Amino acid sequence: MNVAIHTLGTKRRLGAKRQLFSLSLIHFLNDVMTTGLVPALLPLYKEAFNLNYFQAGLILFVSMITSSVSQPIFGVMTDKRPQAWFLPAGICLTGFGLTASGFAAEYWILLILVGLSGIGSGIFHPEAMRGAYMAAGTARGTAQAIFQVGGNFGQACGPLLLPLFLIATGLHGLGWFALATVGGFVLVWSVMPWYKKSLIRNKARQSAIRGRNRPWGLFLLTLVVILRSWTQIGVAGFLPFFYLHQGISLHYGDLMTFLFLAAGALGTFLGGRFSDRISHKWLLFVSMVATIPFAWLLPHVQGVLAVLVLFLFGLFILSTFAVTVVYGQLMFPKNIGLVSGLMVGFGIGAGGIGATLIGWLSDLYGVYTVFNLFVFLPLLAAVITLFLPGEKSLQQSE
Repeated sequence: MNVAIHTLGTKRRLGAKRQLFSLSLIHFLNDVMTTGLVPALLPLYKEAFNLNYFQAGLILFVSMITSSVSQPIFGVMTDKRPQAWFLPAGICLTGFGLTASGFAAEYWILLILVGLSGIGSGIFHPEAMRGAYMAAGTARGTAQAIFQVGGNFGQACGPLLLPLFLIATGLHGLGWFALATVGGFVLVWSVMPWYKKSLIRNKARQSAIRGRNRPWGLFLLTLVVILRSWTQIGVAGFLPFFYLHQGISLHYGDLMTFLFLAAGALGTFLGGRFSDRISHKWLLFVSMVATIPFAWLLPHVQGVLAVLVLFLFGLFILSTFAVTVVYGQLMFPKNIGLVSGLMVGFGIGAGGIGATLIGWLSDLYGVYTVFNLFVFLPLLAAVITLFLPGEKSLQQSE
């Protein structure tokens, strides 16, 4: 009897791990088509529609804000009643919005289509992160890291796709992402049977959770995530412009953006693994402090040193991507969808507001001047982190 139970448990864990990697791959496809490609496409959108920096930043703002506003809303909805069908609906809407944006005839139509893609991402994320939570077992940091690495690597790969075919074919080349959408839908469909069964098991587990919510702690954590997001999105979105301003090719800027975001994906995985052993609060604090010197150095270095600085900048700024999700779930133990929406939706999507502000400041003072201001964002985030509740106090309240 005990052997049978142990065997069943082992099969469930192996099955959950397979589904976790599938969710991570779906996350990769979703984020390639939103936070990966939209920032990388800004120079092409800017040229095609004859935009200024503010208008280019507004495209990023619409993409991020639609995702950020919708994720907590869908998260609250699904906390009360999880909706498995949100997974295929989200990935399809994301893909449709991006693909159709390549054929937009007017700037306002482009904004609507980019917004639809953002809403699709907002529908997808809370349910997908619930899946990662259900597959986690006791290694919640590692599970979130595996899931989030898919998204972060998707962001990193976006700039690489421009030299492959978009610069040669123009914006119409986005039509090829209909195939990526179909691939995402097929993957989601393969996950659905496991996901529905896990929802039934998870319902009983959630009802047994005890512990009080910490609204003030979650508010402060969300501020830290917003500041981190402003730094990440600002660098990723405007790094090509920064190098173009220095007379360096768009291709080089895209490669450097990939380096920054790929380092962030590596940092996400390492940070998630460490968070299962180290205090979330102090891991978050150290990562923000470690980011500061590289944010300061970035505008002042060139060549090999610039590559090293950009890699370490990306590694540290995103090393707590998965950590903040798990940390937030500890603060709101019964509201997994809401926390997921805040940490990955509202917090990161609010980076779109920062992108619009960065675009406005770049029009006024130049991109180089703006890059010298990024150092203050992780500095402020590090200070706020000191006021977050420690994990011991959160565990004692359960």
